[in-house]
Amino acid sequence: MRALLQRVKRGGVRTTGHTEAIAAGLVVLLGVGEGDSEQDADFLAGKTANLRIFSNAEGKFDKSVLDVKGEALVISQFTLYGDASAGRRPDFTKAAKPAEAERLYLYYVKALGALGVPVKTGVFGAEMEVEIINDGPVTLWLDSRRKRDTESRSV
Repeated sequence: MRALLQRVKRGGVRTTGHTEAIAAGLVVLLGVGEGDSEQDADFLAGKTANLRIFSNAEGKFDKSVLDVKGEALVISQFTLYGDASAGRRPDFTKAAKPAEAERLYLYYVKALGALGVPVKTGVFGAEMEVEIINDGPVTLWLDSRRKRDTESRSV
């Protein structure tokens, strides 16, 4: 599972019949890959809630989205699994099938909310307009498989 986290001053999403917006916090573009599980979603939800990427009074990264009482806007983004290494058209075969991707996307949203982060979402699988007003900018790439790979090498 992959998440692109962007620290924002505000963010919003619009699609037919659905509009959501957040104030300061995180916009999370979330992609679900083949073979991802609830364990991957739990890992990324924990990272999202607790990463210290907000500044303290001295300007150092020392506060999490929970500490600053920020919100999260979570957008499904299967294109995070696009492979553009060959040819001129990205290959998305490493993305999870839509039904499984939606199940794990919703699981991640629920897990993040259970950790205390107020969560708003886009519409899974819909064509959306996403507005992001970056703060910093601070953008981080998280991949749950990198954690799994590291753990298997240390065993």
